Amino acid sequence: MIRINLLAAEKERGKKKAAVFGTAGQKLTIGCSTILVLAVLFVGWRYFALSRQSAALDAEISAAQQETQRLHSVILQVQQFEQRKAQLQQRVVLIEQLRKGQTGPVHMLDQISRALPSMLWLTSIKQKDDDVVIEGRTTVLTSLTEFVTNLEASGYFKKSIDIVNTTAEAGQANASELIKFTIRASFAQPEGAKSQPAAGGRGARAGG
Repeated sequence: MIRINLLAAEKERGKKKAAVFGTAGQKLTIGCSTILVLAVLFVGWRYFALSRQSAALDAEISAAQQETQRLHSVILQVQQFEQRKAQLQQRVVLIEQLRKGQTGPVHMLDQISRALPSMLWLTSIKQKDDDVVIEGRTTVLTSLTEFVTNLEASGYFKKSIDIVNTTAEAGQANASELIKFTIRASFAQPEGAKSQPAAGGRGARAGG
């Protein structure tokens, strides 16, 4: 009679299946572990790379801030220089104006003095910029006409000189009639005479 040991066959088959499942589980575990390790390594490398980039950016920002402060200081220095330059230019202009103003009235008074005819004297000379208002008295109108002609011929006054008004005034006892006059002129110093000192002339006669 032949006996077949089925139990032993079943045990052998179970061992083979267990061996197969054990090998697959180990492979799966190893694969998952490998993936996990790689993921950790990637995250660590990425963190390290980002940290280096962040440090580099911080360094660039700090350098940019320092450069900004330096440029701000340079800009302030340039602004101060421009202000100083403008002040110096204003002083130069003022000095030139004062220099012209010092010689202008001297020449003007000298030419007015030279232009005075006889029988005429001045009581007031007022100047505002280039406009000059001259007041005085004369005994004859021809002296006033001669005075205006002399001023125009001097080259220091623009033509034409205006006679604003003439008024007859009663003189003192046993004196002829006086004529009070006002003229307006525009003083224009010739270019060639600006650097030359005014020549002495006879002083303007004052009176009432």
